[in-house]
Amino acid sequence: MGILETFSTNMRHYRRQAHLTQEQLAERCGLHRTYIGGIEQLRINVSLKNVEKIADALEIEPSLLFVEEHEQPPRP
Repeated sequence: MGILETFSTNMRHYRRQAHLTQEQLAERCGLHRTYIGGIEQLRINVSLKNVEKIADALEIEPSLLFVEEHEQPPRP
């Protein structure tokens, strides 16, 4: 799995785990819903600045968004 696909998969996973819609996550990040959707659909190459915003909104460490599923430590 490539880095963009890993990021997209993890962002979707943590968003759903937090019971957030794309729109709710976008609001928390100060981004547009179509931007969040574009990331999840692998149409947008997310910037590092926005990686930080997304991680903050999901209340996780940014590095967790780049770890492939089989390598992820259990979430506290």
